[in-house]
Amino acid sequence: MKLLDLFCGAGGVGYGYHLAGFDVVGVDIEPQPNYPFEFHQSDALEFLELHAHEFGAIHASPPCQFATTASQVWRAKGKHYENLIPATREALKKTGLPYVIENVPGAAKWLIDPVYLNGAMFGMLVHRERLFECSFEVPLFLLPQLVKPVKMGRPVKAGDVIQPVGNFSGVEYARKQMGISWMSQRELSQAIPPAYTKYIGGLLLANTALPPNTASTRQVEGSAKKSLSTPGAFPVSEHEQTPATCG
Repeated sequence: MKLLDLFCGAGGVGYGYHLAGFDVVGVDIEPQPNYPFEFHQSDALEFLELHAHEFGAIHASPPCQFATTASQVWRAKGKHYENLIPATREALKKTGLPYVIENVPGAAKWLIDPVYLNGAMFGMLVHRERLFECSFEVPLFLLPQLVKPVKMGRPVKAGDVIQPVGNFSGVEYARKQMGISWMSQRELSQAIPPAYTKYIGGLLLANTALPPNTASTRQVEGSAKKSLSTPGAFPVSEHEQTPATCG
C-alpha cells in the first residue's frame, strides 16, 4: 500500500511505515536531503489536495512548536506558531482514507483519543514521548516503567536512557538506540524512532484489510474510554515538563 508522509522531516516516521510494509512518499515544505524515500518539497496540505487519490493511507506530523515546552519562552514574547492540527484533520477526513496525526504531549487537547508511545515500550533506551491520533482501532496496553533519562550535557555511557534534544551528546549512541543511521544531530533531535510507526503501520494494515462494515475506528462520538494510552491518563513523571521537539 502506498502511504503519504506529510510534514515528513528527515524520515524517521516514513522509515517505520516502510518497515511495516508501506511504499512511502514524503512531503515537506523544507528540503530534506536525507529523506530515504521519494520526496516532494511542497506545502503538505496543498500536495494532499492534489494527490490524495494516489495513496491508500496518510500520516501527518503537523509542526508542534505551538505546543512544546521548548518554544514557550518565544510564545511568551509574542511569537506565534500556527496550530495546523484542526486544518490537517479536516483535510485528511475529506480524503476518506485511513490516517494518523502525530504530535507532542503538549498538543493532547487538540487530538482525538490519541495513543501515547515512548521508547521504553519498544525496549529502547530513548525518552521520546509522542501522541498518535488514529482513524482506526489501536489496542490498549500497559506502559512499562519510565526510567529517568541521562542528565542533559553529561557524556552518555552504555545503558543510559538518552533524550536526544538540542545539542545532546552521544549522537552515535542515539542513532543506534533509535534505529536511525542516516540522520545528523539536528535531525535526530526532532526525529521519531521508526519503531513507533512500524507498530502503528502494522495496525493500520490490519484494519484496512477488514471488510468495510467491520473496520473499527477510535473516533466514536461520546467515547469516555480512559486508559494508560488515552488523554488524561498519561504516565505522570518528572519528565513531563521536559522540552519536546517535533518528529
